[in-house]
Amino acid sequence: MSITGTLIVQMIVFLILVGFTMKYVWPPIAKALDDRAAKIAEGLAAADKAKSELTAANKRVEAELGQARNESAQRLADAERRAQAIVEEAKARATEEGNKIVAAARAEAEQQALKAREALREQVAALAVKGAEQILRKEVNAGVHADLLARLQTEL
Repeated sequence: MSITGTLIVQMIVFLILVGFTMKYVWPPIAKALDDRAAKIAEGLAAADKAKSELTAANKRVEAELGQARNESAQRLADAERRAQAIVEEAKARATEEGNKIVAAARAEAEQQALKAREALREQVAALAVKGAEQILRKEVNAGVHADLLARLQTEL
């Protein structure tokens, strides 16, 4: 066999091998590569989607945290206002009670002063009567009367 015949036979075998490979071997390899490329593309798309969802979730979380902070600040302000109102109400009640107690004490003091005045009047009247009896029993003398009046003054 000559080199030319060998070369031609090798070319024919090579072409048959290329044809066989193109018909039976290459399609499954191309399909596997296409499937792999599709899976990679799907994975990348899923990663991008997850990344965008994560960003959106982070934004929602930040918004909810801000809202929760605002609500808690508002509740604290409401609680402080309520506490202040309760304190003011308690002060008003205490002032009112104090005024009532002071008024009651004043009324009681006035009653006691009236009772003391009445008792003093009774005592003065009794002493005046006693003094008049003593003056009338004795003779009318300015010196004696002055002495009795001085004793009455010390008794009052």
